[in-house]
Amino acid sequence: MKRTTLSLAAAAVALAALTGFASLTAPAGSAGTTATSPARLPVERSSLLCPAPSNSDLAQTTYTAFTPKGTAQGAPQGKPATATLTPAVPPPADSGAPSTDKAKDGKDKKASAKTASDKPVISLKEPGKPAAATVSGADAPALTGSADGALAPGWAAQQTTQITGGVGRALLGLGCSAPDADFWFPGASTAKDRQDYVHLTNPDDTAAVADIELFGKDGPLKADVGEGITIPAKSSVPVLLSTLTGTVADDLTVHVTTRAGRVGAAVQATDAKAGADWLAASADAAPTQVLPGIPGDATDVRLIVHAQGADDADLKVKLASKGSSFTPVGLDSVHVKSGMTASFDLKNVTRGESGSLVLSPVSDGGTPVVAALRVVRGTGDKQEIAFIPATAPVGTRATVTDNRAKASTLALTAPGAKDATVKVTSSAGTEGGEPQSKTYTVKAGTTLAIDPQVPQGLKGSYALTIEPDPSSGPVYAARTLAVTQDGVSMFTVQTPADDKGTVAVPAAAQDLSVLGK
Repeated sequence: MKRTTLSLAAAAVALAALTGFASLTAPAGSAGTTATSPARLPVERSSLLCPAPSNSDLAQTTYTAFTPKGTAQGAPQGKPATATLTPAVPPPADSGAPSTDKAKDGKDKKASAKTASDKPVISLKEPGKPAAATVSGADAPALTGSADGALAPGWAAQQTTQITGGVGRALLGLGCSAPDADFWFPGASTAKDRQDYVHLTNPDDTAAVADIELFGKDGPLKADVGEGITIPAKSSVPVLLSTLTGTVADDLTVHVTTRAGRVGAAVQATDAKAGADWLAASADAAPTQVLPGIPGDATDVRLIVHAQGADDADLKVKLASKGSSFTPVGLDSVHVKSGMTASFDLKNVTRGESGSLVLSPVSDGGTPVVAALRVVRGTGDKQEIAFIPATAPVGTRATVTDNRAKASTLALTAPGAKDATVKVTSSAGTEGGEPQSKTYTVKAGTTLAIDPQVPQGLKGSYALTIEPDPSSGPVYAARTLAVTQDGVSMFTVQTPADDKGTVAVPAAAQDLSVLGK
């Protein structure tokens, strides 16, 4: 029988499929040598999805996008590069999604007869230069798109929506995310004063099929619908959580999985008293979780935790603040039963200084958990809500877009036993300005809140790129964007994590033979 040999290119593509397509250009000087570890090369393709931002005619949505310069040695040279986000199509009424007939203002929704537009809403021209586009009213679409070539490694995008009136008066922000097949959202609700929608966006040319599970304080909720939700090709489907169950609950965990295809998923939460914002997915379940960047002037903070696996979770709670880490009063440890969602009222835990919450197991091992914070600023009729999910570390590099002069704050947290050195670069502006960089030291066990350097001669908005020193301890980041309207300090928090701009590729000298004779 013939012996079959797996080509380097095929192996590299198979490996890179987990994070993106990789450049197959061998590093300089690698020919004829035997590598002891895989080379890290830039990805050649990235995908991002943004859900439909609002149903309000009073909304104004800004889409921003950016790719950092200088990804890594071995980046493809001289190849054309594109990075575009184009409108998705609202699905027909018979898409298979649970009924969401009532919009947030109580008006009937009608199935859209629109067709997909090939015209990009936003596109990039070159690395290092951010782009922005603004859409007014309820017509701002969900977006699907991809970047390739030199624009793919580290491509980041965000949608920021300001709603000037009504129940949903708020500033909502969400980093556009890559498609996946598994998402956890602690912090959702079916309470009477909340209207929470799960938005499912399908980037592919074939339909995706998703399931939604809900978990409360007593475990899984009985759901009348929620299985086999069809998301048509290149479409986005909003699912109102209260249509999935008759149970009214303040704090829920939403689990979204796909049985066919892949989707982008996010929860849009509207509170009758405290505005609205997006709840992004929690980091993968783990015994230790970090929730960075609680604003110093938060008036009410609630922790929501869901325990996965067969065992209960017993967790230590620490607040990493400006000068040290300490245990908030009454929270020496928290207990979360297996398969259940628990919530804990932290009140105004930060007391004037930005901080980050660190959850860790009481004993060795520990049960994996997912977690998020519901954060409120202001009081009475001037409240505003935002969410901070547990997040992954920055890793090699992370970027967050749509930063504005005198409106952005960056929180950097080093929860371990080692100080961290972090380079923060403010990009050029969307309409002009020169980049600025500054290096900061974050002491072990603390949170450093900074006002980023504004690009010299800034016009428009800019991107922030965060690069920890490789010899530093792990770093977690959160960006708060705040806008004051009619005396209300509206805000939103994003938690950028490693951009996965590079991928490990086996060296050519490695033997990739498969079974033969």
